[in-house]
Parts: sequence; structure tokens; C-alpha cells
Amino acid sequence: MAPLFPRAALAAALLATVCAANPPAAVRWGQAPGGDPIYLYTLANAKGMEARVTNFGAILVSLKSPDRRGVFADIVLGFDTFDGYLNTKRYFGAIVGRYANRIARGAFTLDGHAYTLARNNGENSLHGGVRGFHKAVWKGRAISGPPPAVEFTYLSRDGEEGFPGNLAVTVRYTLTDANELRIDYTASTDRPTVVNLTNHSFFDLAGEGAGDVLRHVVTIDADRFTAVGAGLIPTGELRPVSGTPFDFRQPTAIGARIDVPDEQLRLAKGYDHNYVLNHPAGKLRFAARVADPESGRTMEVLTTEPGMQFNTANTLDGSDRGKGGHAYGPRSAFCMETQHFPDSPNHAAFPTTVLRPGAQFRSTTVYRFGAR
Repeated sequence: MAPLFPRAALAAALLATVCAANPPAAVRWGQAPGGDPIYLYTLANAKGMEARVTNFGAILVSLKSPDRRGVFADIVLGFDTFDGYLNTKRYFGAIVGRYANRIARGAFTLDGHAYTLARNNGENSLHGGVRGFHKAVWKGRAISGPPPAVEFTYLSRDGEEGFPGNLAVTVRYTLTDANELRIDYTASTDRPTVVNLTNHSFFDLAGEGAGDVLRHVVTIDADRFTAVGAGLIPTGELRPVSGTPFDFRQPTAIGARIDVPDEQLRLAKGYDHNYVLNHPAGKLRFAARVADPESGRTMEVLTTEPGMQFNTANTLDGSDRGKGGHAYGPRSAFCMETQHFPDSPNHAAFPTTVLRPGAQFRSTTVYRFGAR
């Protein structure tokens, strides 16, 4: 008599039951300079996919996904130890804020009040300042599910890095059985402030440390991008991508046009620009797709945000020795940072990033993985 369930299906069902019954595992991973304990949480789904996150910077430390042969590899750049994240000046896998991306001259005016921020990118403020959310110790909480999740909370105090208001932030990572990593963000404030949050993971679908990503094929659902000037600060122009190297409306290899003579590419040494997504903000919709022809791995990005920074890791220079001692050089990864536009507090025509007392900031991004 044939078994009621095929052996593979039974194994998958048992794994799903175990994942549903147990909260994400957490282990002590280190100690912050102030004495706070650092934990590493592991989420796993019924298909064998695994994500690890830590309460330091709410960082996505690793993400293991299968290729077309079913072989798993870690597809995000980073470090094997907590000390690597503590000592780097990069943003590998981190939640960045209070304001992701750049604010020109480290200053903005809100309701007639002028605010001066920490300047950590030339004369500009980048990713929240010198000690942004990426260097903060968050409070972590494992959630059994299903699906399994880890929730991080952080209170950014009034005046931190120059920003007004006490801002209470929650970030939840969820790993679904559809091989989706979902990131939900919420925030509230007691004074008018500006908020722009994102995850700054560097991806290589061939596996971290595998080399450059120039053969990866990218599709971005955007007809325009925010043109930039010196310091990669937006000029205010929403420039059409048509007829430019920034047109990824059809699948195109990253390396196909990255070195063509173009002033925007020259300023960034490649792609490091915000795309104006075609879907309405607030609705979870398709934003981008990336495919690695060698491994067959694919990644789709869905978001409620109005923009996405496409970054080809142009400033990595090999000085960061990552997982397994890998040297991460230029264009060895790509970032797709879902966000509001850079320098929005200084551009009235951009979608607003102002958050007021009584209102709540909400944002969701989903990274969906597959293989073909």
C-alpha cells in the first residue's frame, strides 16, 4: 500500500510544524561598548530558507536562499562576528535612520524652526548622522508566528543627531513560507519631525563574495529618477529615464551601460540614484526585479514607498574583510533601498517625510526570492 504522504512532503510538513511551534532562536552574540548584550536571532521557514538578524542596528546579518539546483548560499554581504559590524563605517544590512539617504548641508526647516544635523558625508547628513540607527542597540523580541518574526524597537531621543522629537520606532522582520522576507516599519513622535527609514542590505544573488554583480539583470518599474548634483544631492528635477543609462523598465544587465559617458554616472561612479516608482505610495506594489543568470536566483522587491535607491556599491574598496575573509570591492553587490526621496525636507515638491504627533509612520517592503 502506498504511503499516504510522499516522504519529501511529510518532511516539509514536519519542518513547517516545528517552525510554527518554536519562536526564532536567539543566541548571545556580543556586548556593546556600553555593556548592552547583543543577540543574534535565526528565522527559518518550511523550505529551508534562513535569515539571521541582530539587535545591533536591527541588522540583517545573513540570508540563505537556494539556487536553481537547490543549493543554498548567503546572499547578503556582511561579517561573521559582531565586532565586524561594530567597527565598520559601512551600513551592511542595517536599518538606517532617522533619515535614510542624504539631507543637504545637514540642515532643514520645519514649521519655521531651523534644525542643524550631524554632517557625516562631506557637508551633508547621511543615513541619520554619525551614530544613526545602524549603530544603536535595539530591543528585540522573537515572535513564534506562523510565520516566524523578530521585532525590534528603539526610542530615538529628542535632539539625537540634531533631529527634533522623541521618535518611537518598530521594525519587524518576517520570513514566510513563500520565501519572502517582509520588513514592516512603524514610528510615532511627540514633536513634528522628519522620518525616512530603510534597510541597507548589499545583495549578491550569486552568493556574497562571489565577485562583481555586473551580469545581474535588473528591472525597475520607474519612468523617472531624481537627478543629482554635487554630493549626490537631488537638484529637484525628476528626470525621465527614457534614452538614458537609467532606463531599467526592460530587463537589463547592470554592467550594460554603467560605464557609458554620462554625467550622472560620473558623479556617483556608477548607479546610486533614487528611482521615482510608478505605483502610488501607500500601496504594496512591485518595484523591481533582479535575476542572476549563473545561479538562477531571483529577487523581487515590493514596497509601499514612493522611491527606491538603486546602488551598485561603487564606494566599496576591498578594505572591508567580510564573511569568510572575503574582500568586498567596487560593484561587488547592489542595494535596493526602498524609501522616500533624498533631501525631501528641502524640496517641497517631493513626497513629504514630515511626521506629526498623533500620526503614525507606516511602511512595508517585501523581498521575494526564487530560482529558475
